[in-house]
Amino acid sequence: MAQVPQTFLDALAVRTWCGLALRSLGRAREEIDAINVYPVADGDTGTNLYLTVESATAAVEAVFAGYEQGGPSLADALRAMAHGALIGARGNSGTILAQLLRGMAQVLAADGAGDVSHADGTALRRALRRAADAAREAVAHPVEGTVLTVASAAAEAADGAEGDCGAVVLAAYEGARSALAATPRQLAVLGRAGVVDAGGRGLVTVLASLVEAVTGEALPEETYAGAAGADVCPEAPEHAGEGGPAYEVIYLLEADDAAVARLRERLDTLGDSLVVVGGDGLWNVHVHVDDAGAAVEAGVEAGRPYRIRITHFAVGDVHTGGERPPREPAQRAVVAVVPGEGLAGLYAEAGAITVLARPGEPPASGELAQALRRAHAREVVLLPNDAELRHTAAAAAEQVRAEGVRVALIPTRSAVQGIAALAVHEPERRFDEDVVQMTSAAGATRYAEVLVAERQSWTTAGICQAGDALGLIDGDVAVIGPDLTGTAETVLDRMLRAGGELVTLVVGDDAPEAVADRLEARVRESYLAVDTVVYRGGRQGAPLLIGVE
Repeated sequence: MAQVPQTFLDALAVRTWCGLALRSLGRAREEIDAINVYPVADGDTGTNLYLTVESATAAVEAVFAGYEQGGPSLADALRAMAHGALIGARGNSGTILAQLLRGMAQVLAADGAGDVSHADGTALRRALRRAADAAREAVAHPVEGTVLTVASAAAEAADGAEGDCGAVVLAAYEGARSALAATPRQLAVLGRAGVVDAGGRGLVTVLASLVEAVTGEALPEETYAGAAGADVCPEAPEHAGEGGPAYEVIYLLEADDAAVARLRERLDTLGDSLVVVGGDGLWNVHVHVDDAGAAVEAGVEAGRPYRIRITHFAVGDVHTGGERPPREPAQRAVVAVVPGEGLAGLYAEAGAITVLARPGEPPASGELAQALRRAHAREVVLLPNDAELRHTAAAAAEQVRAEGVRVALIPTRSAVQGIAALAVHEPERRFDEDVVQMTSAAGATRYAEVLVAERQSWTTAGICQAGDALGLIDGDVAVIGPDLTGTAETVLDRMLRAGGELVTLVVGDDAPEAVADRLEARVRESYLAVDTVVYRGGRQGAPLLIGVE
């Protein structure tokens, strides 16, 4: 009799798990959105889970891409998956999923386990238990009948399983599936709407993908809409009566443990649905409040918040107990990717919807697609502002075009080209004419960036040393110099030799204080017919961006 091979969880299985979960959530996204009634019936749980897993998948793929031979360890893959989910977590459900993955990583990628190639059934049982406990600890006021209940049931079922990883994950899936079916009896709002918990539904999908990644056997897809025999009709959760929280606030936070403990207490007094996940100095904060500014200020007091997202639960939605009136789409909108908080404010003032790209963390296609949808317009212009985002932006545009929205992708390669395009944007023009004018303005803008080399390397301008200033014109290294200000002057001179009427300078927090004054003086003295405008970009990838029109 042939012996059944043992199943394990290794780095390749983690990679496979990510891909399978992303595809499965993509198929189930609309269904999960439709049954989302708790804690807020905002119809985005499936989308939030998808975007969270997409970020986790991108992080794992980046780790694998970093190895020319062989591959990462199980610990490396799990840490990447957990970190990617943390920085990309969306909504209440995505934030909790990120903590579940972090809990697993805490066990399977613990100190000293970095060279372990795989985990067995015993280790996976402990990891699932830690995941459920960590998620529950992260929620200020845990409620049964939610994803927390489903996660706990998965861990309990895994605890009782004997055998290898395949047996453990299958038991966890079955336990989660049974718990999910029972959620309408545990949470009144689910029972009245006739649906199971949306976050729990998403977790069952993720666990089904884990079963397939470990065993190679795909489980049949199930649908839970109308689980209690009633029509799916989202209604107000019990806590969301008159005067309930008006905003969802989410941000990443760099802070120490003591400051985060104080932040939890402060945010708990401001609102509800509080979930704070993370550790080791990086946290993801999620809360529903009436005073969004106070929630952000509390983060500032605790540390450095960034990637701040504030969503307004519109008047007449679940928080007022009335029906949400259909909102008429705008005719046209502009969505732009920006590299720093300062530019995000500038673009927003000009009427654009912004997607913040933190250095080293470009937005994924799902995030861009969600921003295009959030524009709620019949026609949308997309400004990626980065040559590396061309394919990502094209994929996002294609997704939303399939939903009936006209999307024009203008191939801006720098934020200064995006500024030029936005300056000539006229919503009253015909769409095609507006796109042509914006594309022409962007194309007529030469762009440059000045940054500091991190290591010795070959460039198109020669060999640079760590600490040298590099001046890139239209994407290629053109100048290498000993200091940033002098290099910026050389770059500007080279750009203006070909002519120009307007110089745009975007100065980041890391730029020398006097660089903008020096460059403005240079233009005044040597190029009399040229104007200069200066913007503060905040924390951005390059200390200085230059545009010449």
